[in-house]
Formats: sequence, structure tokens, C-alpha cells
Amino acid sequence: MTTTIKTATASDEAATIAVLALAFSTDPAARWTWPDPERYLQHFPNFATAFGGQAFAQGSAFYVDGHAGAALWLPPDVRPDDEALIALLLRTGSPQVQKDGAAVFEQMGRHHPQEPHWYLPFLGVDPLHQGKGYGAALMQHTLTLCDRDHALAYLESSNPKNIPLYERHGFELLGTIQVGTSPPIFPMRRRPRR
Repeated sequence: MTTTIKTATASDEAATIAVLALAFSTDPAARWTWPDPERYLQHFPNFATAFGGQAFAQGSAFYVDGHAGAALWLPPDVRPDDEALIALLLRTGSPQVQKDGAAVFEQMGRHHPQEPHWYLPFLGVDPLHQGKGYGAALMQHTLTLCDRDHALAYLESSNPKNIPLYERHGFELLGTIQVGTSPPIFPMRRRPRR
């Protein structure tokens, strides 16, 4: 099977965000934020846009084989829209998120590398297509650029099931972020390979 990875343009944004909404529908942190299915489907797309949407303007949003999976990478010195994120979570998040979410984001900020790095807010595969190597292909696509440019890569895994995938690609676990009722989130860093 040949896997074709394409750069998502503005016309691909809705389909790319939609596949991420499918992929994260059972994610512990996403569903802690919106345990109600209707609220999850209503608000996750805005969350994905605020958290990783800058990737579309940067040319670092990617999708695979007709939107079977997608990844939103933020290049060095590009950040999520923190103001939009906080406003969205305060307005729409579960009571637990409204209580503990700010502390979770504060801990996430402490783990981010100080040196320039590529940041992966989202990588997900439609459950219908999981287990076909799409996640690995999407991961390797940008890590090849990181290695070429000798750049650090960083992510937070919000699902412990994904840690082995990230470790196979050279990411090291830095610790665990967990506040109050939040599920654990796992910050991970990857040094460039030669």
C-alpha cells in the first residue's frame, strides 16, 4: 500500500478538522473536556482550530489518503491561539475543566522546550482506518524535516495508548501532567536524529 501525504490547504481545513474530531472522539482529555457527545461534536472543531489551526497558514497541516488521518504541526516560533483556547474552554468546557483546566495548561507550558521546536498539537486517524500505518506515516513526514533541520520536536500525548507509537519515533517521556480530575497527559520530546 502506498501512503500519500498531502499538505492541507484552506479548502481542506474542514475535512482535516473533521477527521481529527473522529480520531479524538474517545480521547481521555478531549472527552474530559466535553463528556456530552453533542457538546463534544459542537466544540471540538473550534478547539482544534484554536490549538493547532495555525498549521494551515504555515503549510504544516497534513492529511493522508483522502483524509483517513491528519496531523497539525506548529513550526518553531508558532504558537496556539491561547486566548481563544482559554475563552472556549471557560465558555464550553465541563465543570471539571473550568475548575482544573487552567492548571493543566500551566503545567503543559512548563514542559515545553525553551529552544526552538516543532510542536504537534494533533495527530489522529479516523477509527475506521486505524492500524494501517497512517499515524506512523504522518509522524515520520514531519520528523524527516526535523532531522534535516536538526530541530527538536515536542508533543503531549493525551492518550497513554499512543505513547508506544511516539517512542518508536524517538520521543522520550518527560513526565506526567495531571491536576484534580484531569486524565494524565504525557509530555514527550524528540531530539533530531542524524
